[in-house]
Amino acid sequence: MSSTKSEVAPVEAASCTASMVFTSKNAALRYLKSSRTGTTQSRLYAAFITSPAYLFLGDTPGAGEVRALAQASSVFGIAFAKDRTPLGNRLKMGEALGAGAVILGAVALGFAFALYYTLDVAGISLDATSSENIEMKKLMADTKPETSVLLQKNYELIRDGANDFLFREYFYMGIFIVVFSIILIVVLGAGHDWASGIFAALSFIAGSLTSILSGYIGMSIAVFANARTTVMSCVSIGEGFNTAFKAGSVMGFALVASSIFVLYTLVLLFSLYYSDAFSNKSSSLDTRYMYEALAGYGLGGSSIAMFGRVGGGIYTKAADVGADLAGKVEAGWDEDDPRNPAVIADNVGDNVGDIAGMGADLFGSLAESSCAAMVIAAQSAQLQNEWAYMSFPMILMAAGIFVCFLTSFLATHINPVGNNEQRVEPVLMGQLIWSTVLMTPAAFFVCYFFLPSRFDVPGMKNISNIGVFICVVSGLWCGLAIGKLTEYYTSNGYTPVREVALSCAQGGAGPNIIYGLALGYMSCVYPVMLLALNIFVSYSIAHMFGIAVSALGVLSTLAIGLTIDAYGPITDNAGGLAEMSGFPSEVRKRTDKLDAAGNTTAAIGKGFAISSAAMVSLALFGAFVDVVGLTKVDLLQPMQFAGLLVGAMIPYWFSAMTMKSVGMAANAMVEEVRAQVQRLRKDDEKKSGGTYLDPWGKYASKAQEAQENMMMWQKKVQEIESKTSEHQEVVQTEKDRYRKCIQIATDASLKEMIAPGCLVIFTPIICGFLFGVEALAGLLAGSLVSSVQLAISASNSGGAWDNAKKWISAEQLDVPVLEGKKHVVRKLTKDTRCYHEIHSASVIGDTVGDPLKDTSGPALNIVMKLMAIISLVFGPSFPSIEAGGLLSQAWKSLV
Repeated sequence: MSSTKSEVAPVEAASCTASMVFTSKNAALRYLKSSRTGTTQSRLYAAFITSPAYLFLGDTPGAGEVRALAQASSVFGIAFAKDRTPLGNRLKMGEALGAGAVILGAVALGFAFALYYTLDVAGISLDATSSENIEMKKLMADTKPETSVLLQKNYELIRDGANDFLFREYFYMGIFIVVFSIILIVVLGAGHDWASGIFAALSFIAGSLTSILSGYIGMSIAVFANARTTVMSCVSIGEGFNTAFKAGSVMGFALVASSIFVLYTLVLLFSLYYSDAFSNKSSSLDTRYMYEALAGYGLGGSSIAMFGRVGGGIYTKAADVGADLAGKVEAGWDEDDPRNPAVIADNVGDNVGDIAGMGADLFGSLAESSCAAMVIAAQSAQLQNEWAYMSFPMILMAAGIFVCFLTSFLATHINPVGNNEQRVEPVLMGQLIWSTVLMTPAAFFVCYFFLPSRFDVPGMKNISNIGVFICVVSGLWCGLAIGKLTEYYTSNGYTPVREVALSCAQGGAGPNIIYGLALGYMSCVYPVMLLALNIFVSYSIAHMFGIAVSALGVLSTLAIGLTIDAYGPITDNAGGLAEMSGFPSEVRKRTDKLDAAGNTTAAIGKGFAISSAAMVSLALFGAFVDVVGLTKVDLLQPMQFAGLLVGAMIPYWFSAMTMKSVGMAANAMVEEVRAQVQRLRKDDEKKSGGTYLDPWGKYASKAQEAQENMMMWQKKVQEIESKTSEHQEVVQTEKDRYRKCIQIATDASLKEMIAPGCLVIFTPIICGFLFGVEALAGLLAGSLVSSVQLAISASNSGGAWDNAKKWISAEQLDVPVLEGKKHVVRKLTKDTRCYHEIHSASVIGDTVGDPLKDTSGPALNIVMKLMAIISLVFGPSFPSIEAGGLLSQAWKSLV
């Protein structure tokens, strides 16, 4: 630090709370001495409580007290430096204790808050028909008694299907973790250092298990809460909102707290072996080597996220496409009609793809951005010898937990939804905006108190802590701006999506596809410009360290972002359960309102995810370049340019594999749904004495075709007129019909997720060893640039098609129709004769967009991150720049 005066402020800020317990330094001393006869835990606790008193009151501890203070320091991973002055010891201790208190305090708050809301949601009964609530009694008065039984049955089907998929997926992931850990140890051990290989493998295992845990926690609470959201929506839309929001909060806060706590624990454990860490000594046991090994934590998180995103994405979209094509388009059923055998698989997919996969994905981003910032900071002489400075990424994320905790009360207590359905979307948007606003001053305090006033990093000298704050805030607000742009291009409240919906009425499915693709391409322009501006500002201020902390800025409000992301699938499932279980139509209307707002904020969440992935990938690229010693990436050199072209191709190869996998799985699903529908119709015809018409049979004449179509519509009219209950078909469904579709989606997704994952994981390893780090640098650059554009366009095209369909389904589309010489605006409703044709065109667009926005698009975020983190972790073992890759060496020897 630059001056004693500037160093005292953070000491006072970190120590004043504990120091107020004592009225004098003598009282502190008596308390410390009285604890010496107690247990080890009590001595550590006493040392922790009294050390701030020594710091604040200015006393210099004696030899016995130094030992006790050193014990307390070890709780926070602090090396008690003997070569410092008493004041220096107190300053270092104060900063470290303050850092530890912030980190552990935030972790404790995150876990406690998640547990509290879990118990709150668990207190809701699934028996809606016997509730004592007046509003619920009034709404459920005319409902059939078996409604609650059906709700329980459907809830259990979704829960069991999700658990079955995840446990089978985690079994394969477990095999991958073991095999890849061995690869890490062997490759890094033989090519670099055995200790680095072992510790990288340990951090990889820790990151993998934490990623699995994060996904499972999110999936469990989502499945647990969806039926309860249905029940509470019977009371009011506000109660349904609160239930879904609280359940989403469990995932958000538990995931962020888990990621910080595990990373914090790894730092403590690794520092026991790396004895020269947090000092100015240079050896194989210093800070730099420790944090390079710790980068395996991010690698583990992203590796599991890759399989979770791809496997979950294939599952959910295979079920969704099958349910749409065979159920809506061919059979003419409504959304979530219980007669559709793929409807349960569709709801299961929302949980394993949009919840478990998304949770693992964003955990990977958080872990990787933290590791990237730490690896770069470990190469700074001013940062590497201070534990508090090296913990800056964890402290920033911990501050985000406190900010998100306060922000969440705006939605549930201070400014709730109440009974006003128009307030749902503003309340959710307010969460994103207010968390960003409150995080801005919080980031300033973290940068000011937990970074030195001036420091150097590789590539830039004399960086200020205020400059780092600008980088953090630049990322924070850039993420929000890109999120809002994503909303503009994907929400049916704005012109672009309404144009896509209108194209369905004016030209059918073809123009719908054309408009949607054009919208996706156009939506890349402004987000990429914002990313470029953010990168320029951050790099200019603090080189690659600025990029890394800017990525942390995007993710600093992750607890709220995850809350809102999880909220959407929960409300979507709640609506499906209401439809399948025979709840009154008013309940479905409420859940649809909740889901509509969730779709908008989910699109914003995708924008956040893409922007954070781009920043994280670039930060990891910078860390990789520093680790292998590259000073520049010269695209005029053939090896780098060739790598650039191949890297730009990888996202297209990956997208082709994942989309084809969805198509193959969807075909199997469509065939199963179609076969079940035909069997049902065949049985019905036999019972009624009619004749079953083979869909593959041929018409003898046009007259026969017209006659059969007339008979089909007459039968449909009879079905409608004879229907005695709004949900009569609910009681006719059988569990086995649903389970067959669940099994198809599970088998297909687990089989098809392997090849895309292997492509991404092994490409940088092969390139680094065979062609060298220069070619690998070009590969990473090409992959990053290509993935960003493709991810934005795919996600936004798919989101636009989805919301265009929902705009038509909600009977909101106004169509100008030429009558004579004038255009007359007509409202498209479900009673309109051309409704089914126009709606079918929108469903086709949505079907094309489903794998784009929920499989390939989100997985591309992991492609760019995973390739970069693998390169960083394996970087020390790659052949040197001078030697070149193994193929280059072989070529030189031949020539």
